[in-house]
Amino acid sequence: MADVEILGFAHPSFGAVKDAFAANFAEGRELGARFSLVREGETVVDLHAGFADRARTRPFGADTLATLFSTTKALAALMMARLVDQRRLAYDQPVAEVWPEFAQAGKAAITVEQALSHQAGLCGFVEPMEPSLWFDWQAICDRLAAMAPIWPPGTASGYHPLTYGYLAGEIFRRVDGRTLGRALHEDLAEPFGLDIWIGLPDAEHDRVAQVQRPSALPDFGEINAATRAAFLSPWSQPGGRPEAEWRRIEVPSANGHATALALARLFGALADDGWLDGEQILSPALIGELSRERIGGQDLVLPFEMSWAAGVFRNAPLKAWGPAEQSFGHSGWGGSCVFADPERRLGGAYVMNKQSTDLVGDARPKRLIEAAYAAL
Repeated sequence: MADVEILGFAHPSFGAVKDAFAANFAEGRELGARFSLVREGETVVDLHAGFADRARTRPFGADTLATLFSTTKALAALMMARLVDQRRLAYDQPVAEVWPEFAQAGKAAITVEQALSHQAGLCGFVEPMEPSLWFDWQAICDRLAAMAPIWPPGTASGYHPLTYGYLAGEIFRRVDGRTLGRALHEDLAEPFGLDIWIGLPDAEHDRVAQVQRPSALPDFGEINAATRAAFLSPWSQPGGRPEAEWRRIEVPSANGHATALALARLFGALADDGWLDGEQILSPALIGELSRERIGGQDLVLPFEMSWAAGVFRNAPLKAWGPAEQSFGHSGWGGSCVFADPERRLGGAYVMNKQSTDLVGDARPKRLIEAAYAAL
């Protein structure tokens, strides 16, 4: 891939970012990728290159959609924050107030912010089930409502790779009446021309980049009951259905699709007091509440010390997105990420289709983001 053509643009002051992007391809780290930066509402970097398919016959273009995996959680967190901003929901409100069935098995006191910051103890299912059950929204929500937490809620975080989306999505649906993915499309994506989807219509499937999966599993560190439930049981991941069906359904933790530019514009707004194209999509007060730490320390599922906010994580202590400790966002399995840096009014996003084994802090976007900060 040394001779791959780098398309798009970078402001002259960000020339080193383009060089870093080209280096990722030259070193064989990429198949197809896109990286975008928005500063004070202006797009300053938007680069794409490579191929959207494993056979290397289809370009990774400006209209190519990438599967976001857990970067999707940042979108869900934003939609939940908008409910709080509208005073239709409160972060410190018990989940059971809007979802009464959730109070089963000692969960009556779990709050919305505890569910969003991975403290609920519901990171996966201990009891066996068919992997195809993940395609049945109501069945998964019923299991979560009936389930006893794996650890005492509020005492620690334990990353909820898939169940986060059902928890956030069901809370959202109970308050708003619409699914989270539909509300995202109607309230933000369509009005602002953002190529972002949770629940992808069939007409858009041909634009999705094929994923080249890694040859090994990530390093989960010391394995415990929470890690097994979250990632390592035979039923911890969806299965038994065609990939197209997975794209169609809404799982606000894992199956978002977007371009890097759309993500960067959205989180660029969160870095700029909530302003997007002259409209405020979230108040500065709620941006502060969204990104405020709810729990920090060693995560029970991920092999990292984490600083969890209300559905996003903070850049400190991992420093996944440059030097800014107050940055917040999310990363996805294989390398994708989105972040907002309110101090510098900078938002950025990276998407790709060649996955690495890194759970957080993939070397490819880190290289790009570090080059961007060096140029500021």
